[in-house]
Amino acid sequence: MTYQYEIGDIVKLKKQHPCGSSEWEILRVGADFRLKCTGCGHQIMIARKLVEKNTRNLRKKSEENT
Repeated sequence: MTYQYEIGDIVKLKKQHPCGSSEWEILRVGADFRLKCTGCGHQIMIARKLVEKNTRNLRKKSEENT
């Protein structure tokens, strides 16, 4: 399944962050993504290919406001 990634969306990845959260907020989209852990706030840069491969679920920012 292909996802349309946008800034502000919440992506659930296959593996958990050491803090226990597996959800990340997208801060930057491009060849690399900047993701912020929703659990502890840690930020990482990760290749688009890895994000696309490890994505389990995507919540759009517009869905959260409704």
